[in-house]
Amino acid sequence: MKNDSFAMELIKDYKKQNKRQFIIILVILTMWFATIGYLIYISNDIGVETTTTTETYEIEQDSENGGNNNFIHGNSNEVE
Repeated sequence: MKNDSFAMELIKDYKKQNKRQFIIILVILTMWFATIGYLIYISNDIGVETTTTTETYEIEQDSENGGNNNFIHGNSNEVE
């Protein structure tokens, strides 16, 4: 059994600690890049085709009362 000095034991412990911290940092960075990539993918809607339809409505304007359309039926105050 070898007897290493206290300083050598500390150096070995720091080396193990640094390796663990490096691996943890790489895992965190990988997860961060994956999250950013996923958000960009979702925000751009990659691979999704969108179609729009246009509907046209014909509106007749009543020329009574100066042509003011308020869309209220008489005195019942029901809005169309």
